[in-house]
Amino acid sequence: MATIILFAPLIGAIICGFGWRLIGEKAGQVITTALVFLAAALSWQIFLTFDGETQHITLLRWIESGTMGSEWAIRLDRLTAIMLVVVNSVSALVHLYSFGYMAHDDNWHEGEHYKARFFAYLSFFTFSMLMLVTSDNLVQMFFGWEGVGVASYLLIGFYYRKASANAAAMKAFIVNRVGDFGFALGIFALFYLTDSIRFDDVFAAAPALAETNLTFLWSDWNAANLVGVLLFIGAMGKSAQLFLHTWLPDAMEGPTPVSALIHAATMVTAGVFLVCRMSPLYEYAPQATAFITILGACTAFVAATIGLVQNDIKRVIAYSTMSQLGYMFVAAGVGVYSVAMFHLFTHAFFKAMLFLGAGSVIHATHHEQDMRNYGGLRKQIPLTFYAMLIGTLAITGVGIPLTHYGFAGFLSKDAVIESAWVGSSFAFGLLVVAACFTSFYSWRLMFLTFFGESRAHGHGHDSHGHGHDAHGHDDHGHGHHEPHESPMVMLIPLGVLALGAIFSGMLWYKVFFGEETAVRDWFGMEQVAHGEAHGETAAHGTETAVTEAAPAATTEAAPVATETASAATAATEAAPAETTAPATTEAAPAETATTEAAPAEGTAVATEAAPAEPTATEAAQAEGHAAAEVHAAGVAPKGALLMLPFTPEEQAVVDTRLDADKAAKAEHAPTTIINAAHLVPTWVKVSPFIAMLIGFAVAWLFYIRDPSLPRRLAAQQRPLYLFLLNKWYFDELYDVIFVRPAKWLGGFLWKRGDGNVIDGSINGVAMGIIPFFTRLAGRAQSGYLFHYAFAMVLGLVALVTWMTLFGGAK
Repeated sequence: MATIILFAPLIGAIICGFGWRLIGEKAGQVITTALVFLAAALSWQIFLTFDGETQHITLLRWIESGTMGSEWAIRLDRLTAIMLVVVNSVSALVHLYSFGYMAHDDNWHEGEHYKARFFAYLSFFTFSMLMLVTSDNLVQMFFGWEGVGVASYLLIGFYYRKASANAAAMKAFIVNRVGDFGFALGIFALFYLTDSIRFDDVFAAAPALAETNLTFLWSDWNAANLVGVLLFIGAMGKSAQLFLHTWLPDAMEGPTPVSALIHAATMVTAGVFLVCRMSPLYEYAPQATAFITILGACTAFVAATIGLVQNDIKRVIAYSTMSQLGYMFVAAGVGVYSVAMFHLFTHAFFKAMLFLGAGSVIHATHHEQDMRNYGGLRKQIPLTFYAMLIGTLAITGVGIPLTHYGFAGFLSKDAVIESAWVGSSFAFGLLVVAACFTSFYSWRLMFLTFFGESRAHGHGHDSHGHGHDAHGHDDHGHGHHEPHESPMVMLIPLGVLALGAIFSGMLWYKVFFGEETAVRDWFGMEQVAHGEAHGETAAHGTETAVTEAAPAATTEAAPVATETASAATAATEAAPAETTAPATTEAAPAETATTEAAPAEGTAVATEAAPAEPTATEAAQAEGHAAAEVHAAGVAPKGALLMLPFTPEEQAVVDTRLDADKAAKAEHAPTTIINAAHLVPTWVKVSPFIAMLIGFAVAWLFYIRDPSLPRRLAAQQRPLYLFLLNKWYFDELYDVIFVRPAKWLGGFLWKRGDGNVIDGSINGVAMGIIPFFTRLAGRAQSGYLFHYAFAMVLGLVALVTWMTLFGGAK
């Protein structure tokens, strides 16, 4: 089934891309769409019936070179199941939506064929994304990673006659290559350190990497932190994080279905998926995760500020996407990867619906994208209005505070913010402010587009001034056309996505962010032992069969039980102080491992056996704390994610941020990020809802109550307004730092290097030196026989002399 899911879009792309002349454009569109819908249906079947046990489906032997071996294999676990649903569901609906949106495109002349190419590109992108999310090793993931980059280049530049579309495609491709270089370096480093690129091998070696140092860029680095940062640089490019984000708004030059597919739910989430997939490594790289947290929070804030004043409807949603990706990275950075995937999952539904809804608005207004030329559209396109309203309620986080009832974004975004409070107060503050800004610009979009009087005739541009990128619309002219509702083939996808935007958060809240036992069971992870109070904390290495220097918490020499791969019980009893007790642990596949424990005074150490092969582990005692010292080969942790308990140092910080009354009444001590996030103060839980209300109220005041306020405020705060309108001048800054020096260097090498040195040398040889010797040779051709005889005698004399002095004559 997984194989069908993977190859169905590829087959559709090949048939439509190369065979449309034989079967016709319409048949090609139908075939690609049907095959992606088949993949989506099978993906939902896997998602709803998956038992959490990781499966490896080998398709073929792929690359074997020296010690490196990699198969083309499908890694099927809970992470894969989630991404299969997201990618195939959104792609299928985008294919269907494109039947209506691309039916009559004014960028193409009468009789030109473009639909088959467009659908083939969509399906090729879907296959590349599936290649990425099903990969079982880093080389396979990188292959899909680059395939997605190629497909995005083709789709962003689909209108190849437009210079702006070509420039946007090049910009996206080049900026992503910067991030991909970091990703490639991370893969090289992992192979250098572990001699493998298979995920299981890398995950098993992660504890050892935390104890390894290496030299990079003339300085010493911790291996786990260095690899974590390098991999995240790749994620920064693909997921448009700060400093590598400038390609995302320009990518709106592609057709709107492309924006929904690539920039809402699939390609831009690849970076989040990468970080979550590599969670067994990031759990041992605290500095890398701190970097991810801070950069994610800054990205969410910066993108939200830029979105406040943008006028192109697609660019507003694009910066909203960038901001929400920052939320996901904060969740992953503080270690609650399940919440990062939760927000990725819910965001896919409401953001895809917002993009497709924006496409419906653009379609209704004859490809006008400037919101200042909208107004009063809710009466003319009511179904699109209600779809956009649902998406806005979801992204702004509307729900009932302190309950699990609300739109999808209410549950997932609040989960991120609550987790951020536990892990980083800096990130928490920026995310709450970003939530307020998100509410403002989302409702600003709704009010400018669907409320008030129509501004289609007057072009009411005087409200905000004109930025250099105020128009992102296609070249269709500004002539007035009566808005009309989109065809049903475009509205059906909106309705389906609306269901996800309403219910996905409430349906899957418990398995993403509910009780820790349910979350770990759903993701196939080992259960972790918890003490009953703060003084009884689980060991920081409980989840893996192998740990290095993982802190174990103090108890009163009580037994500790942990679950193994197939729910078998492994009990390790701690002996009285200063004694040694052997413990035998039973593993899932009927294999056993013997662990010899030497607990410190008043401590108990919990260990788990490897699910695949026996492992011998010795624990050593140290004064004041217990640590697990490993002397055997590592084994990859079980499940799709790894979330370790807090270290004692982390626990001390976390305890100061929790509600003391809630912590005292809790069933288990908050030794993990999931448990701790549920015990934050009530004001923390309510803060994103209050921020949402403030943003809504200010937007209503500005665009409904007194529409003259934005113009007056923009005039009063002109520098700040232009700073935000011009996107913090990142493009201008990069132009000065990178683009102009690169152009100057290219021009210098062209004119001085290629022109003067290379061409000059060749021309000098061809036109100067060679003619000179030619003239000399011409003078020697006198025509007299005695001249030639004399030359021959001189040659013989020179040859005999040389042979006598230096040759073999001696």
